[in-house]
Amino acid sequence: MSWLTAEQALEKLGTKPQTLYANVSRGRIRAKPDATDPRRSLYSAADVTRLAARHAGRRKTETVAADTIQWGDPVLPSAISTILDGRLYYRGHDAAAWAEHATLEETATLLWNSGQIATAPGEAPEAAPSLERAFVLLAQRVTHDLPTLGRSPKVLKAEAQSILSSVSGALAPDTSALPLHLRLAMSWRRPEAADCIRRALVLLADHELNASTFATRVTASSGATLSAAVLSGLSTLTGPLHGGAWQGVASLIEDVNALGASATVRQALTQGRSLPAFGHPLYPDGDIRAKALMSQFSLPPSYAELARAGQEIIGESVNIDFALTAMTAVFDLPANAPLVIFALARTVGWLAHAMEQVESGHLIRPRARYTGPSIETSLKA
Repeated sequence: MSWLTAEQALEKLGTKPQTLYANVSRGRIRAKPDATDPRRSLYSAADVTRLAARHAGRRKTETVAADTIQWGDPVLPSAISTILDGRLYYRGHDAAAWAEHATLEETATLLWNSGQIATAPGEAPEAAPSLERAFVLLAQRVTHDLPTLGRSPKVLKAEAQSILSSVSGALAPDTSALPLHLRLAMSWRRPEAADCIRRALVLLADHELNASTFATRVTASSGATLSAAVLSGLSTLTGPLHGGAWQGVASLIEDVNALGASATVRQALTQGRSLPAFGHPLYPDGDIRAKALMSQFSLPPSYAELARAGQEIIGESVNIDFALTAMTAVFDLPANAPLVIFALARTVGWLAHAMEQVESGHLIRPRARYTGPSIETSLKA
């Protein structure tokens, strides 16, 4: 990500400093401290360029629409979560502070704006958490559950609780009636990891309008079943640019063990490869979720070295994908634990967004900007 000084940003925008600061406070321009001078700030070049073009009146409507789906301005109203000044909030509650004490079930109660949430115990005491089983259970429900249209919020919240039970039965199959973080820890036979798992589940429960949540809302907007909406979200989550990013972090750690941290980062930059462990466009000062989770354990040496090298060489802090992968190493969890935790946690957020979208009554139906061959206006003989 490229950054501009205040002087450069003001020159591009053609505005007063007060306007620049107002755009930062409203979330239109991302900012971070200047590492060379803490008294100064740097501003996202992409955000400044976008606003400058808008103010100059040079953009067509379709260009504005295209930008909004690439880390652009908010496009859907939602009361569920937001990111402001580098902090994540769940219905007005600071998520990092909430994670100090809350469970995933309590977070569902908050995000769904509902009564107390409880899930049915798992049915396979010896089974391991299984993403494949979660897909199967959701697909089975899609063919049997009713569409959402015409059904009351009360009924949908009850169904959401049932869907969470189905997913947790696959991802936290322990047969106890304990909270989900304890069930997951017991399923992995790592009781000592329970509190970190709890924090991770809470911190990952929702994250505004990300790729999987948008997929969920599009599905829900059609009137499809809640289970179909969650299945859309889960499918999207598996992508390597979303919930599957932990695999890239694990690969970097393998390189660190073979080459050293500095050489690993430099090699990736030289080869033009991405570094999924670092940075997040919505957190210019560092991913607050990663900070909150990593405060609970010491990083293994290879992870600590990679974090330092990334900060020194590219100037970015580690993100939640790094933190989840590090937690997996610390507690010797299964390799796919980051995705299992992510999927179980985000099911709560997907259900919240699906129900909110249904309540809005709007079908999400964007238009495509045609870029194909020229259209023939007349038929040739």
